[in-house]
Amino acid sequence: MGSGGGVKQHIEKTVNFAASDAPLTVKEKGLAPSTIHIPETIGGVTVTYNVPEIPKSGLKLTGKAISGIFMGTITKWNDPLIKELNPGLNLPNKNIVAAHRSDGSGTTFVFTDYLSKVDPDWDKQIGKGKSVPWPMGLAAAGNEGVAGIIRSTQYSIGYVELAYAFQTGMTLAHVQNGDKSKFVEPSIATITAATAGIANKLPAGDADWSAVSTVNAPGSDSYPISSFSYLLVYKDLKETSKNKEEAKAMLHMIHWMITDGQALAPTLLYSPLPENVVELGKKSLSQITYDGEVLWKYDDSVKTTETKTTVSGIPDWIRNNAKWWADGLITDEDYIKGLQYLISQGILKV
Repeated sequence: MGSGGGVKQHIEKTVNFAASDAPLTVKEKGLAPSTIHIPETIGGVTVTYNVPEIPKSGLKLTGKAISGIFMGTITKWNDPLIKELNPGLNLPNKNIVAAHRSDGSGTTFVFTDYLSKVDPDWDKQIGKGKSVPWPMGLAAAGNEGVAGIIRSTQYSIGYVELAYAFQTGMTLAHVQNGDKSKFVEPSIATITAATAGIANKLPAGDADWSAVSTVNAPGSDSYPISSFSYLLVYKDLKETSKNKEEAKAMLHMIHWMITDGQALAPTLLYSPLPENVVELGKKSLSQITYDGEVLWKYDDSVKTTETKTTVSGIPDWIRNNAKWWADGLITDEDYIKGLQYLISQGILKV
């Protein structure tokens, strides 16, 4: 399930909380006005390709070139613009096959948000969203679907979440940064750099987050297609929880996720949150109630300057728990069971 499905379930109040790589739009916020956004991690979207003549990770692309490919105005791999960006590469006279998501997706939102920022024509004709009217290309559901098209189709190109691309060994393009000074390779370090500038400018958790964007961020080492991932929680958990005890347990779980749990982010190929974003999340947790009763109090004298959690000795099924939950491979109940295991082993303190 993509972010679109998660947002839908959040609005319909069929889940305790949801996750999305895209903040709620103004319209979605109107349907769920008491939503609190809590940044949970930082990820990136890679541009991946399958061109036998091009060395692994040897391709350089600008936003204008990527936009042209997915709009269908750049149709050949040896297009003059691509050749200009990649002198010395053996670019074949082959048709480009573009692959995109068919489902509502936060990955699509981040990718099209970037294209809207770098190309006025894309912004005017197609725009950004979890689902957009693609003018051309092959469609598939999920990161795995798009990746499957790319792996099986020579001369194809598409966009895939950074963690999934790394885990499956895909070939990644270097994308020009927001300063237009460098072509940046996607990595944990470069997506971290991309969010550093906006970390101090985020709104309160219960405010409108629809305009929050970290794409095309300035900075020499900033990878331009990067974004926060969000947890979506209602301000009063009586709307979605069975009882106060369940609500309080969920709140403690989220607190761990944005504090000590950040130590696991690099092992899952995500970037840990900056300290000020962690503090913002903790303040947001202190706003959440159950039937009007505050469940957790924020103490600004306690800073999360270092995590107590270590990753050594944690079984693989726990190490991958957050990733599997985010990809919809396990249920909320299974995810919570994984956290209960951490508690029982003394790894997680709540």
